[in-house]
Formats: sequence, C-alpha cells, structure tokens
Amino acid sequence: MRVGAFLLSAQFPGQGHAEALERTLSATTAAERSGLDSVWLAEHHFVPYGVCPDAATLAALLLGRTRRIGVGTAVSVLSTSHPVRLGEQAALLHLTSGGRFTLGVGRGGPWIDLTVFGTGPDAYEQGFPERLDLLLRWLREGRVGAAGPQFSFPEVAVVPRATEPVLPTDAGGREGLAGWLGLDGDPEAALRAFPRQRHDQGPHRRAAASTDPRPAPGPGGPPVVVACTSPGGVRTAAERGLPMLLGMHSGDEDKAQMLAAYRTAWRAAGRGEEQLARIEREHVAAGVVQVGDRTAGARDELLRAMPGFFAHGLGAHRTVDDRARTMRDPRSYTELLCDLHPVGTPRQCADRLLATAERTGIRRFALLTEGSGDRAATLHNIARLGAEVLPQLG
Repeated sequence: MRVGAFLLSAQFPGQGHAEALERTLSATTAAERSGLDSVWLAEHHFVPYGVCPDAATLAALLLGRTRRIGVGTAVSVLSTSHPVRLGEQAALLHLTSGGRFTLGVGRGGPWIDLTVFGTGPDAYEQGFPERLDLLLRWLREGRVGAAGPQFSFPEVAVVPRATEPVLPTDAGGREGLAGWLGLDGDPEAALRAFPRQRHDQGPHRRAAASTDPRPAPGPGGPPVVVACTSPGGVRTAAERGLPMLLGMHSGDEDKAQMLAAYRTAWRAAGRGEEQLARIEREHVAAGVVQVGDRTAGARDELLRAMPGFFAHGLGAHRTVDDRARTMRDPRSYTELLCDLHPVGTPRQCADRLLATAERTGIRRFALLTEGSGDRAATLHNIARLGAEVLPQLG
C-alpha cells in the first residue's frame, strides 16, 4: 500500500496566506521524514479553501526541497490551463526530479475562474476531453499540432520531451543526504531516517542499485491521473487508459461502483486485461486522516476546526455565471468524512485503510493531514501516520 499526504494549503479562519503555504512546505518535509510515499498538492483560485493557485509551480519547489518522496498535483485544473503549457511544466518536473512527479488533472468546477482566465463555461462543460487529449499527445510525442474547436496550431517540436529517459538524481549522494538531514555526515543514519513503505515488486521497479522504492516511470513520461466525480469522467479516464483519483466524499461502496464502471468502459474501448490489472494498482483514493490516542479525541480535533474551515473556504466560491449552487452543511460533511476515513487510534486508522483496500482493491491513498488547521498538530499527525499506522499496513 502507498500512503501519501493530501495538502490543500488551506487557509483556516484567522490565518494568513503565507501561514497556510508554509504549513504545506513543512508538511512535505515531515511526510518525507516519516516515510510517506507522496504528497499531493491542490490548486484553487480566489478562495481560502486553498491558497495555492498553481500546483505544478509549488510541486517544483517541493521537488527541489525533497529527495525521495513523490510529488503530485491533485489537481491541475485543465479547464483554466493551456494543455501545452501544462505539458511543458510536467515534462520539466519529470525530467529534473528523476521521475518523482505525477500530474493529476481535472476539469475543476463551474467557478468564476473560467471568466477570469478567459476560457469560458464551455471549457468546463464540454472541453475537457479535447484538452486532456492534447496534453497526453504533448507528453508522449515528439511533434504536436492541433486542429480542434478549442486549440488550433501548426505542428511544433516538443521541448523538453517527456519521453526521454529519466536520468538518476542522487542529490549529492548518501553523504549529501546525511548532511541535508543534519546527521553529521553519517550516510547510514540518513537512510534510517527515511523509513520506507514496502511496495510490490514488478517490472516497473527501478534498478536494484537505486535506493528509491517507488516504481520507475513508464515510457510515456510522467504518470497522469484523472480526477473522476461522474460517470463521464470515469469513461474519459478509462478510454485513455489513465488511473482515477477519487474524491474525499466517496465511501467504499461509491468507490467500488466507480471501479466497476471503469472496467466496463475499459473493456468497451477494447483494452486488454493485463494492462487493466496494472492500471488498477495506480488508482488513488483521497481521504482524511487524523491519528489520536482515542477515537473521540481524533474526531473532536476535526470537528473543532473543519466545519468553520468549510464554511469559510467553500462558501467563498463564486459561480461563473451566478448559477445556483448548493453547499453541504459544514458539520455534517465533517462528520461524514470522519465516518468514511481513517480517523481514530493508529490501529483503527490502519484497519480503515485495509478495509478499503479489501473492499475496493485501491491501494494508493492521498490523505488530508491538515484537518486540525494547526501547523504543529499537522506535523504531529504526519509523524504518527508514518510511525504508528504505516507499519501496520504490511
């Protein structure tokens, strides 16, 4: 199982933008030290729900500050981004990080962002497949042109080309890593400071000489995952052979139904079973985690902070054309998240993750760790996730 931290860069009531962003930076280095597999960065505009407006830019910073952990976007919004520009960023991060970058994409929401960035409602309502296809061609081919309703341009060279072999990056070697950790140049201590999750062996493992436990990137450049919240999104991902990123609001039954719909769309597209089995190992489920000494204490920590954050953050969204919108009750939504996800003692958190894996087959998780809204509590939560929950997952 691969467990990562989902970081919203959330601005809780009373906090500043810099405070929210610094918590994300600290949480990422804490996640690496704690042995988590990855961090996943959200992207939002004009709302305190998340104050990072460009997940790929923040990913670049965090890839430079870390050595082993994977960094992904959850998600980069294609409805307001030019696919070629995003493809260039993804290729750059893929090649310069030794393959540690994953590009998560989605269509976002019907927000005023569409007006501000000039793409309009059509980019959100009908334009996602064309945008995704252009992005994928940019990541997989050497020359790309376009002749669609949204994008039309003559063929140009892809530079840098994401499909080129990724060169190893040792960030100064074992001694350099020890120095970065402040371990007096002891390379063995440096390795011990990074407890690593166990991963399935397979053809996508890196060469044996590497100390990186994550699978090597495939031949098509950086891995791409697609946020799926509807049958249409599931079909879009399956037809293109891409794994899904499933949202926090989905319970195990919802996940199982979406996975069944994915398999149906996959087979209808004429794709093979062997590739399906490989892709299904790459689906990611978003959730919430709060590790406590008692279940009631862990729940209380989230119920104290998250309802106010949801009211403050989600309530700030403004629709593109002032269309009507509905909003979940903040406290009821927080209680739902506590019921669905690993919130409780370390044993209960591990059991919750194992149960989801057994019921759905999903073995990759991006878990919101900053639900308390407090920097110190977030770092403590990440440390307990790494030290007390991960070892129980096998």
